[in-house]
This record gives sequence, structure tokens and C-alpha cells, in this order.
Amino acid sequence: MRIFLASCLSLLLIGCGQAANKSAPQSAPQSSSAQNIDAIALVSGKNAVGHRDFIGAKKVLPQVFSGMEEDFYCGCSYHGKDVDFASCGYVPRKNANRASRIEWEHVVPAWALGHQRQCWQNGGRKNCSSNDKTFSAMEGDLNNLVPAVGEVNGDRGNLSYGAWTRNPQPMYGQCKTIVDFKGDRVQPREEVRGRAARISLYMHRRYGLRISDQDKKLWCAWAKSYPVDAWERKRDQRIVALQGEGNPLVSDPAQLAEACR
Repeated sequence: MRIFLASCLSLLLIGCGQAANKSAPQSAPQSSSAQNIDAIALVSGKNAVGHRDFIGAKKVLPQVFSGMEEDFYCGCSYHGKDVDFASCGYVPRKNANRASRIEWEHVVPAWALGHQRQCWQNGGRKNCSSNDKTFSAMEGDLNNLVPAVGEVNGDRGNLSYGAWTRNPQPMYGQCKTIVDFKGDRVQPREEVRGRAARISLYMHRRYGLRISDQDKKLWCAWAKSYPVDAWERKRDQRIVALQGEGNPLVSDPAQLAEACR
């Protein structure tokens, strides 16, 4: 159950008790900001400009992160698909094999993108990826994809973000991201909270997804407390070049202010 604890440590801990409560208050889809997602045409090939499905997105993501090869959740350097444990003091929690490779993580989980769609009810993610072009556009949106240590990506799954402690008990060596399996929540390291928040807000606005009041409060608090940095700007510029559109909440402060009003 998603529980909201009023006794948060500070503004940064607004979402300290949230997890996966399906009955939490939901804001209506932000349709005024969402474009006609059914009209998105998918492209293929590394030189094409436009939205791709997830398979196509994975082919160009190395270009997006060229020279910025750092895992999202732990700050580990990587080369190709190989994680450099020594660069970040990473110690596998359980699955050393999966921890050794980089995977492409959906900041807004694929489950959140598709579980309310008919294709998901009829066959889950695989069916949506194969038969729903709208889902494919969401699943392959470059703005929502970041490199992550495979083990952490697997542990995160479709759990919601939250923040509940300033002194996290390490789970992966020196990595500061932690997972609360009992509470169904993930606390990302501080360095990426603003990035995660702006990505999450973008995806919900761009595709008209429902957003809980608790999540919106948390993301907006993070977006304000952790401003856009050079990494985000460079990534956004590269995504624009490949996809034709980036995240306006990164490039336009006025749109971020409007999203969080």
C-alpha cells in the first residue's frame, strides 16, 4: 500500500511514504499539454529523426550518452555494456552477472505507461510492444531512457520513487540509491532526483498519463531543489537531434513552472 507519511524530514522528503497504492488520489490526465499521441509516426534507422520503438531507441542511445557514460542510479562508469564496479564502489547485492552489464531503464516504468491500455490487458507488455503503436512510441521515447546497472534496474522494476531517509543503508556497496522491497519504493541518489522528476513530469504531460497528487508534489519538489545541469542540457540537445523533440521541462523553465503550479 502507498502510505503518505506527514512527518517527512523536509520538502525533499515529501514522498517519503509513497509506493504503489492504486487507490491514491489521481489527477486527471494533463490533456491540455499532451499532443495527439495516436498521430506519432515511428521511424527506423540511426540517421532518421523521429520517435522510435524501444528496439530502435536502444540502437541510438549510445549516441545520446557518448562521452557521458555514467550509470543513472549509482554513478558507475561503463564501457559498451560493461559496468566498471571500481569507478563507483559498486558491490552486487545478489545478481553479479546482471550487475555487470548496463541496461536501458525506463524512468517512468513500462508498466506505468501501458497497464491501463487494452493491449496490456490482452497480453501484457509484449502484446503492447507488438500491436500498439501508441505504446511503442511511449516505450521508445528517448527522454525516458537512461543507462542503469542491470541489477538495480531489475530491483527497481515498476516501483515508485520516494524519499524517506537522509542516511540510506547501502545495498550496493557505495551506491546511494536504495530499494525498499517491503514498502514498494525506491529512493534514487540525490544527484539524479531532479533529472528523474523532470523526466517523470514530461512523460505524464506528453502522453496524458494520470498522476497521483503525492507523486506530483514529490517530483515538483525535486525539480525545484535540484536544478537542470549541464548533463541534462547536453542529453536534451542530442535527443532533439535524434527524436525531433526533447523535454521542454529541461529547456524551458516557464513550462516547468506551469507543470508544477
